[in-house]
Amino acid sequence: MPCDFEKKVAEFAKANELFGPAGKILLAVSGGADSTALLYAMHALKAEGLLSAELLCAHINHKLRGSESDSDEQFAAAQADALNLPMTAKRLDVREFARQSKLSIETAARKLRIESLLEIAKAGSCTSIATAHHKNDNAETILQRLLRGTGFRGLAGIWPVRTFADTTRFVRPLLCVRRDEITDYLRKRNLIWREDRTNIDCTYKRNFIRHELLPQLQQDCAGSIVEQLSQLAELSRKFYGRVFTCAEQAWPKLARTIESTIALNLQGLLDEPAPVRTELIRRALTGIGCGEKNLTQQHYDRLLNLAEQNIGGKKVMLPGCFFVCRESGSLLFSRPLKISRARKRPAQSVRFKIPGRNKFGQYLIEAAVLAAGQETIEQFKAKKNSFIERFDLDKLKLPLSVRLRRTGERFRPLGLPAEKKIGKFLTAAKVPQKIRSKILIIADGEKIIWVWPVRISEQAKITHETKRILQLQITDAKAAACSASLIPPSFAPPGKGAKI
Repeated sequence: MPCDFEKKVAEFAKANELFGPAGKILLAVSGGADSTALLYAMHALKAEGLLSAELLCAHINHKLRGSESDSDEQFAAAQADALNLPMTAKRLDVREFARQSKLSIETAARKLRIESLLEIAKAGSCTSIATAHHKNDNAETILQRLLRGTGFRGLAGIWPVRTFADTTRFVRPLLCVRRDEITDYLRKRNLIWREDRTNIDCTYKRNFIRHELLPQLQQDCAGSIVEQLSQLAELSRKFYGRVFTCAEQAWPKLARTIESTIALNLQGLLDEPAPVRTELIRRALTGIGCGEKNLTQQHYDRLLNLAEQNIGGKKVMLPGCFFVCRESGSLLFSRPLKISRARKRPAQSVRFKIPGRNKFGQYLIEAAVLAAGQETIEQFKAKKNSFIERFDLDKLKLPLSVRLRRTGERFRPLGLPAEKKIGKFLTAAKVPQKIRSKILIIADGEKIIWVWPVRISEQAKITHETKRILQLQITDAKAAACSASLIPPSFAPPGKGAKI
């Protein structure tokens, strides 16, 4: 018969869908009070038939306390053996990794621990990794985030379930209990545990919060500060769930990826409620690889201000040399610029064979001649991207050539009644600078027929009278830069229902 503590854990696991009906669960066992309670509670639920999954154990030895760390490993192995559970132990040189990676000991240990648990879980075919985080850990996390500045997402604290890699989930079955409930459970079952002396060292921020700040706040709190922060976290998670859903729906309409840059449509972003704007910005930041650890609410406030100010070209620098700027109706999120050898510029103008495969610098141009009447323009547009276009071959004066853009050049964009300077056309079409720097010019003997990858010429378009079609496909052999789904909708030319 499970005790009240074990029932509480079982009910929490069921309410938050921590475990499926079968599979394997890896228990992270350090030997401390929290993980010992996790080990025995999960084993009890398994024995009572409240948990059907197979249990495995893992111990990560950080080698930070010499013989004490080795004793922890031996203790954890003995506890698992007493319950007839398989144990995998892994030893890590955290100090050396922290030195090489220029990380704090805490950050290095956490990174290596997560990676190691994922490796062990994968080797054991485990779909979930259970850790012993509890309500006090959650309260400390929230306060730590408040001290550096956080938003509603940070107030959500530690989540009951979090997916780290592929489908492997980190689950926290003890997030429903306090530290005093854990020690009470262990004492009632006459269980022993190991103490980590570094847990009382208040030079670590979390230990300061645990031993100094939380007790001080408790003195001025009518109820339990840990319980109140736990309730705040639960409400914040529910609120964030709604915001996440809204951002999920808005993202495909507002976000474009151009090489290593993510562009958010400014008007669409500003039309969203403030919490959704913040979530969209967070997604863009993580999308370019900007970690959240060093970002504060102040960073988000600066980015929101940048979005609201009608000033182009302004830039906000972020930790790790990531940056965000406002340009052509978009908020552009970019990775650090890498200093590399300049690419050799291609020749000024190169004629290419039709049909055939042709090279121009880093670009590959594939030319093919097709028969008309096989599909409509709409059918072609539905499957094409910005790499590929079709032209009326009989309207062209061969040979064709490819080159870079020249200052002051003009062409007649598809759908427009007259010629325009290419520069003014690109500005009016709000083409980001990232795309402008890659533009190629395809021309015949008399005119420009394609400003790639933005727009073809009205003078080379296909009509009902078209008999022969020239299909050109241009790709960046090194970067495969811009696909149709990445070009903002304002670039898309108008189309007719003509047969091609």
